[in-house]
Amino acid sequence: MILGIGTDLIDIRRVEKTLERFGQRFVDRCFTPVEQAKSDGRAQRAASYAKRFAAKEACSKALGTGLHMGIAWKEMGVVNLPSGQPTIVLTGGALKRLQSLTPAGMRAVVHVTITDDHPLAQAFVVIEALSADTAPPAQG
Repeated sequence: MILGIGTDLIDIRRVEKTLERFGQRFVDRCFTPVEQAKSDGRAQRAASYAKRFAAKEACSKALGTGLHMGIAWKEMGVVNLPSGQPTIVLTGGALKRLQSLTPAGMRAVVHVTITDDHPLAQAFVVIEALSADTAPPAQG
C-alpha cells in the first residue's frame, strides 16, 4: 500500500550560490554528518548536495507535511547502501510522522531515487506500507 509520494526538482546552480554565500552554516543546518561526508568527497560537490536537498523535499512531501509540522531538514538523512543505492533514514519528528501514517500491523519502507543532469537535480520518494511479516528488501 502506498502511503505517500513526493518529488522535487532543484537547480544545482542555486545550491552552488547558497554554498558560496552561506558555506558551512547552510551545510550544518540542512545536512547530516553522513551526507556532508558523502557530498564533500565528491568532485561535483554542489550537485551531490542538490540531490540530497531534493530528496529531503520529496520525502517531506511524501510524508504529507512539507517542511513544517515538526519536521526538520536533518531528520531526513540520505544514506547510500554499499551498492550505492540511496535510502532515507528518518529520525525525530519525521520518524514520528512516518509512524503515524503507518497502519497497525504494517511497516513502512521509504524508496528514493536521485539523479542530476546539470543544471538540474531531481528526487522521487515513495513511502510504502508492507505487512510486518514481509521480509525486508535486500540491502546491498
